[in-house]
Amino acid sequence: MQDKNNNETSTNQKKFWQSGVQVALSGLMAGLLVIGYLQLQTPGTPAVNPTGDQGQLPFASSAAQAAPTVPLGVAEKQVIDLYKNNSESVVNVTTRSVEYNYYQQPVPREGAGSGFVIDKEGHVVTNYHVVEGAQRFFVAFGNMEESYPAELVGFDKSNDIAVLKVKAPNEMLKPVQLGDSENLEVGQTAVAIGNPFGLGQTITTGVVSSIGRTIQAEKGRIISGLIQTDAAINQGNSGGPLFDANGRVIGVNTMIFSPSGGSVGIGFAIPISTVKRFVPDLIKHGRVQHPLLGVSILPLSPRLSQALKLNANEGLLVVKAWPNTPAGNAGIQGGNRRVYLGNYEVLLGGDILLAVDGKKLNSEAELTNYLQTSKNIGDTMEVSLLRNGSTEPQTVTVTLTASRNN
Repeated sequence: MQDKNNNETSTNQKKFWQSGVQVALSGLMAGLLVIGYLQLQTPGTPAVNPTGDQGQLPFASSAAQAAPTVPLGVAEKQVIDLYKNNSESVVNVTTRSVEYNYYQQPVPREGAGSGFVIDKEGHVVTNYHVVEGAQRFFVAFGNMEESYPAELVGFDKSNDIAVLKVKAPNEMLKPVQLGDSENLEVGQTAVAIGNPFGLGQTITTGVVSSIGRTIQAEKGRIISGLIQTDAAINQGNSGGPLFDANGRVIGVNTMIFSPSGGSVGIGFAIPISTVKRFVPDLIKHGRVQHPLLGVSILPLSPRLSQALKLNANEGLLVVKAWPNTPAGNAGIQGGNRRVYLGNYEVLLGGDILLAVDGKKLNSEAELTNYLQTSKNIGDTMEVSLLRNGSTEPQTVTVTLTASRNN
């Protein structure tokens, strides 16, 4: 009986000892796991990766393991190079003037816009509305804060272009490369550089959204043949260049269409062909002489023609042909019979202009644009017209002279 009790006691001691060992081993294993975890989380402590090499584990944090550098794409490099090659040619134009308030007290006013250098003589192209009414002009290059005085050489209101001449060191005068706007394609790349909101030089990219736009600018001015782009243009971009993908200037950024006043992707630029056409005259004479026809006209529509009982549903009705003008000298006739269209007085009986040099006319803007972009002083122009109710067009040759109100 005693031996049996001794055996049971011995068995219980063994079980107790084995349980203690298991607990101790479990505790040791747990301790090792904790130490291993802390070692992995301690900065500067090397860890062992699955290959046995000392280094960062594949699932280590991104802050500890730098992401690989992604190479730039061809298009990105092109835009970067364009900016680097032309940023010093794009300038910030600031103006100062004095206005008088209600009490006839002088009030200083400042304006700002953009521009670009076109030659080593220091001539800078910008918008007329940037310099309009100002007495003093200053030009800063690129992102430089220092500015240099400039003088107004000439301007053309109808095309919203102006030329300044800056007095700056010769090494700072880096002309842009002028491109061609005659063969633009809708969808091709367009890049604008300027100084929006006075923030400093900024580049925006987009495409040529449309060409040949006609827009009514401030104070009722009609500007024709504009380039439309979705490259962001904002206040301060006016006068800056619009580039093609090869870094050649294709236009002068001039205005936006925006109910909010900020860019909504509808901006307009004056074609560089217009600049190349008129800037030499601005530099040489200070103004541009535009060809003059010398008529007051009323665009026709089917509804208006029906109301006026005319024999043409389209074209331009000549209300007045001014004497001693190309139209008057060529025998083009204005109206001689007064009628009233609501509250409006209209002179009927004049010629109806159908086309000039074979190009159909449907608006005054089309006639103005053709004269300003395709004809010079002294050129002749073939005008197709209807006269005295006839349905058979006749042709009159007109010799163009200079406008009297440039």
